[in-house]
Parts: sequence; structure tokens; C-alpha cells
Amino acid sequence: MIQRIEVTEAGSRLDAYIASQLTDISRSYIATLMDEGRITCSGAKKLKASYKVCVGDIIEIDIPAPVDTDTKPQDIPLDIVYEDDDLIIINKPQGMVVHPACGHHDDTLVNALLHHCEGRLSDINGVIRPGIVHRIDKDTSGLMVAVKNNETHQALADMLAKHEIVRQYRCIVHGIVAPDKGTIDAPIGRSSTDRRKMIVREEGKESITHFEVVTRYSEATDVSLLLETGRTHQIRAHMTYIGHPPVGDPIYAGRKKTYGLEGQALHSKSISFIHPRTKEKLFFEVDLPDYYKEALSKFTPIKNK
Repeated sequence: MIQRIEVTEAGSRLDAYIASQLTDISRSYIATLMDEGRITCSGAKKLKASYKVCVGDIIEIDIPAPVDTDTKPQDIPLDIVYEDDDLIIINKPQGMVVHPACGHHDDTLVNALLHHCEGRLSDINGVIRPGIVHRIDKDTSGLMVAVKNNETHQALADMLAKHEIVRQYRCIVHGIVAPDKGTIDAPIGRSSTDRRKMIVREEGKESITHFEVVTRYSEATDVSLLLETGRTHQIRAHMTYIGHPPVGDPIYAGRKKTYGLEGQALHSKSISFIHPRTKEKLFFEVDLPDYYKEALSKFTPIKNK
């Protein structure tokens, strides 16, 4: 379906202008469509979200029709940290896929949410990812938010874009991280040689990760991380970039020792934001999961500098 918008006001960012005209799709989905070349402005396809629109510009948006899938509700236990009429916060276990994809059509978080919420989930992102406003990787554990209506979805997507949702992670990485704390400010884009990987590259998207050492071990470091942006594989790519890939990571750690892990030791430990409807400040934190604690027990702590 092609949406056509004629710009009548100049000076707004392209993504903001589209979002103001098409209130039923999120800023994050607009960014996805832009990445896929589905948005043109006066015929130009290579666009940046920050492009300032001009009066008379013609924006054309190719919104793909929802793909009909056999995604069905499944009675899968969920660790629910919080729930109300607008949203639900889940403590996702390591190994659970968030939404159906090639090779993973069942037993996903979406299957479980469809059952638990009796189908009452936002549909901005189509039938494959109902309720999903942000995601974490299959082997990343911990807190993530799902939403039950399009108004909440739009609000949270905008908050994510404005960095108003604070997410703190814990990660065990290979090697000894020397500085006690630091910031990695390096753009991330997809690797041209391995499509599974995101890497630091000049033409990538702005990506900022703050880290702080929790404990140093003889062969690894337990670090706490705060995301200022939310790029795909951001922590995994940034920590690899500074020479410390996550322990157990099948993509970024190569042939390094896994210490019995079946995926990266990466856990979404806390999340905080302002509830878009009640305006209440929400903060949630969960314990480190057993797999993470067991991995830490295999290392010998060393004294911090």
C-alpha cells in the first residue's frame, strides 16, 4: 500500500513529519521502512531521518501488507514482572525467541503473549510482531516491554527514539576491561561480510553505550551497561569493538571458550520510564538468572585496581 503525503510545512525532520501525518505507525517502524528503501521524498531513496522537509516535497511510503501467518496463542508460562491495561513487562528467559521468524514459528514470546493477553496486543508492527515495541535477542535474558494497544505502542516507540527509556544490562565479557567505566560512542551498521553481525562502521547509525566494571576476574569481566541508543546487537557489537566480546556469544566471540554457556551472558536487569497514560514513573529490576550466576562461579575474582 502506497501512502502519499504532500509537505505543507517546512523545517521538520522527515521521520517526525511522517509520524505527525500517519499517527497509526511508530517512529521505529518508519525507521525500518526507511532502511528498507520503502520511503522516498521527491523521488530520492537515500534519505536520512534528519532530512528537513520542504514545502512541496512529495513523500511516498510503501507500507507492506501484513503477512498472514499461522502464529497461534500457546499456553507458555511467563515470568510477569508488571501488567496493567496498557502494557506488560516480562522477564524473558535465555533461549526464548521474541517473535516468529524463519525456523522459529512456535514457542516464542509472541505465542505466549497472544495466549496470556487473549489477543489484546497492539498491531502497529503487523501480525508477526503484535505487541512488540522493542526486542532482545533470543539468548539475551531479562526485562522487556510488550504493549496492548496502539496508543501505548506509539508513545513508547517515541520514548525509545528520544532515549527516555532507561535500560541497564549486565554482561560477562572476555578479558579484563581496564578502565573502571567508560562510554563507547561509535556508529553501528550491518557487516558486509557476515550478515549476522553488526559492526562499528562510519556509515552506521549513531550508537552510544555506557559501561562500568562490576567485578574483574582472571579471564573475564562482569560489566554493567546503560544503553543511550537501542541498535540491533548494540552491546555485543560495541564490546567486541573494544576487544571484549560477550562470553558464550556464538556470533561475536568466535572460537573463544564458552564456559558451558549456550549463548551470550547478557541480561536486561532493569528498566525505567514514565508510564505514557498514568504519567507514573516506573522502575523494575530483576535478579541475575541462574545461568549467569553459574557462569560467574567458574571464574576467579581479582582485586580491582
